[in-house]
Amino acid sequence: MLGLMKDLQVKIQFIILFLLQMSQDLILGQLHYMIPEESKHGTFVGRLVQDLGLEIGEINSRMLRIVSRDEKEYFQVNLQNGILFVKDMVDREVLCPTIPVCVVSLQVIVDKPVQIYHVDVEIEDINDNCPVFSAKEYSMSIAESRLPGARFPLEGAFDSDVGTNSITSYELSTNDYFTLEFPKYIHQIRSVELVLKKSLDREKISVHNLTLVAFDGGKPRFNDTTQLVINVDDANDNAPTFNQSFYQCRVTEHVAKGTLVIKLNATDMDQGKNGKISYVFSKLVPLHVVSIFNLGQTSGEIRVNGELDYEDNNVYEIHVDAVDHGEPQLTGHCKIVVSVVDINDNPPEMTLTSLSVPVPEDAPQGTIVAIISVHDKDSGKNGKVNCRILQPSPFKINPALKGDFSVIVNTELDRETQSEYEIVITAEDEGFPPLSSSQTIKVVLSDVNDNVPLFLEPVSTIFIKENNPPGFHVYTASASDSDINQNSFITYSIIESTIGGIPLSSYISINADNGNVFALVSFDHEQVTYFQCHIKATDAGFSPLSSNLTLNIFILDVNDNPPAFVSHFSSDISAVKITTSTTAQPGQLVSKVKAVDLDSGYNAWISYKFKDLPVDTPFGISAHTGEITLMRAYTESDSNVYKMAVVAQDHGEPPMTAVTQLLITFVNSGEGVKIENYYHLRKNENEFSEENIYLIISICAISSIFLVTLISFTVLRWQKYKDEVNELRENYRIYSDTVGSWVYSQQSQCKFYLNSTQAKNDLIVFTPNGVQSSVSEDNNSTGHGIIQNLLYQPKHPHPDWRYSASLRAAMQGAVHVEGAAILRGGPVGLEQQWPTVSSATPEPEGGEVSPPVGAGVNCNSWTFKYGPGNQKQPVPQIPPDFPENFIIPGSPAIISIRQDQPSNQGQKSNFITFGKKEETKKKKKKKKGSKNQEKGNNAVDNNDQ
Repeated sequence: MLGLMKDLQVKIQFIILFLLQMSQDLILGQLHYMIPEESKHGTFVGRLVQDLGLEIGEINSRMLRIVSRDEKEYFQVNLQNGILFVKDMVDREVLCPTIPVCVVSLQVIVDKPVQIYHVDVEIEDINDNCPVFSAKEYSMSIAESRLPGARFPLEGAFDSDVGTNSITSYELSTNDYFTLEFPKYIHQIRSVELVLKKSLDREKISVHNLTLVAFDGGKPRFNDTTQLVINVDDANDNAPTFNQSFYQCRVTEHVAKGTLVIKLNATDMDQGKNGKISYVFSKLVPLHVVSIFNLGQTSGEIRVNGELDYEDNNVYEIHVDAVDHGEPQLTGHCKIVVSVVDINDNPPEMTLTSLSVPVPEDAPQGTIVAIISVHDKDSGKNGKVNCRILQPSPFKINPALKGDFSVIVNTELDRETQSEYEIVITAEDEGFPPLSSSQTIKVVLSDVNDNVPLFLEPVSTIFIKENNPPGFHVYTASASDSDINQNSFITYSIIESTIGGIPLSSYISINADNGNVFALVSFDHEQVTYFQCHIKATDAGFSPLSSNLTLNIFILDVNDNPPAFVSHFSSDISAVKITTSTTAQPGQLVSKVKAVDLDSGYNAWISYKFKDLPVDTPFGISAHTGEITLMRAYTESDSNVYKMAVVAQDHGEPPMTAVTQLLITFVNSGEGVKIENYYHLRKNENEFSEENIYLIISICAISSIFLVTLISFTVLRWQKYKDEVNELRENYRIYSDTVGSWVYSQQSQCKFYLNSTQAKNDLIVFTPNGVQSSVSEDNNSTGHGIIQNLLYQPKHPHPDWRYSASLRAAMQGAVHVEGAAILRGGPVGLEQQWPTVSSATPEPEGGEVSPPVGAGVNCNSWTFKYGPGNQKQPVPQIPPDFPENFIIPGSPAIISIRQDQPSNQGQKSNFITFGKKEETKKKKKKKKGSKNQEKGNNAVDNNDQ
């Protein structure tokens, strides 16, 4: 029962150890496969590519490969389907002779980007080895005096397999004296002991022949047997005894020879030679252990005799026997476990597993550049290694799995700043003193198209003279690129646009290789003065980069166009006929010539002069305006016809000219003067060019808004005024002839005001002087009285009238023609109120023209009166565009302006008549005022203009 419990305990310990080892493998490896040992070539291990999350197509493109620390490659990947298979047969006993769990570690590396995976392939042990005893027969002697319970170590069998395939149990042939005990250490049986069950009796049985069988736990189950020959000795019945059956000690590796490891102590209760003890290594101690340690036979001291290396073996198990000198010899047994203490005697070993160069300069942060495997044979802190990069660098090193370190990009790279780096990587362990090793890797940066071509200036201006030859080189565009090779190869092109609807490529071209810009056509300043060209510089990188240059091109004017005369009144501009009056005064404008030049600037600045002009010519010309004026009055000695040549010359280099002929004829004042030349010329000046079209549109828009506002205001005022007039008509009903005198301004303007606002004194209508008693006595008379006064005939103005002071007050405000009674009725009819002049003024003769007197009267205005003697009273000139008939709003009178036929002096006479709307009333009044009207008309006709 006790044996079964021990067996169960050993199995539980083995399972726990196995699970811990498996969990450690799972943590350290990303993939874990298991295959039985001695698998043949081509044996399926696992779907490596799929299990790593990669695509089948990435096997070749990303250069998947397997790196193993072992010199022999046991596994290989099928590049077609990504399956990991056995390349060479693996013998676990050869690969891992002393390790219970045999794992082959693989590194799977892919590029673009660089990634590393760890794959562990556990070689599963198969039961391919049988337990083997070192001899087929063992002989031993046991004194008959040994008490039950005495133990005798036996040399067990050896099995190369591990785990359940190793030796799991022993069986001893059936007997009454002996039994077996085989304590298990960790996962297998390390020793076998023969236990005495009851006392021996040499007289009964002197020799015991037993069979020992060793079994493994594999399937199928193998075993091996050996014969135990036990001789029962009589005599020395006390065996030496160690003070402890199990010893543990520690020794540092690489200690000097002769260093004491431990001193054993055994005693024997016997006396004499039966109590004398000698120490010897047990037969169970391997030979290589015996060569490393030395055991003093009498002292029991174990000293170092060879080289201790922790990396080769860190634990030694030594069995020592204490043998007395009795007959027979009795032996005591003990076991010593010597642990080797590691020292930091191995520097880290660095291996460059992968190097991905050149590195693109736009590699993102974290890009793996290289993978370095670091291994230190030491253990603990002595075997813990840290890697670092000592000098400043845009790279840093990160720890990966199971002693691997990756060199990654830490900051942005710029090939234009530095194109390559030498990275010194130092690996240092944590031992004392620390050991280190270094390795230098060279990282070259590859160029990426990350720099745009740059012009010296983003905007440039050039000037080209017109009439240039086609194909003329006008400019060279030059850009630079900081990249190299293909990324720095620049081509030039022109961004297409139009100039007046014509493609820009019709005007200029550019050499794509050197940036030379050529003019394809001969430019004409008169057609194109300025245009803009955008030149594009593009590199040949992948995704190309570009930048633009704005080229302002100005076409310089050349004096290649002569002046040309223009005329709107004659189809023949080379000879123009002009007539002027013989009575024209000096300084009077006769005509005007105008020439235009298609050039610009000084080349279009024109001056005028007469060519070969006689000295006595009465005409002169303005050099800048071309206006021809009369320099002196015409005399009878002058010719009636002058033929002159006018030269128009620009200010270009060399200057260019144009000539036109003028034929100026003097005519009498009655024959009519053709002054339309001037008006046509003036009209030509007012013609607007295309440049002013926007200004004119703006003026028209503002004028339209103003006109709409004015019309709206006028309509409102007109409606208000119409209501007032209708009210006056209902109250007064005044109808009268409109006669009197008027004042016409020198500016030939006639203004009428339709509202009650005070107006300017351009047109003033006066009432004639007469008897006013009736009106003054009856100021509150009704409209009937006023109508009754209309029956009286108006009187002539007294020849002695003068302007009086009362006229000033009357002239300060405008006289309204809104239907109010301007003509006042008297006892004998309508009576005009004529102004009088103060007594200080000399009395003028009848019909004399006198200037108006009073404040607010234009000093250039004139008044006239009816009366005798005014033979040549001047009549104001009527504007040619003044309407012949117009109606004063609100008034029953119609003002009629008519022009008679030319008189004997060849001048026109202008008349202004005031008539009524109602013809019936006009006929009734016509007889009464006929005499006065005829006299007034005669006076006007006799006046010169």
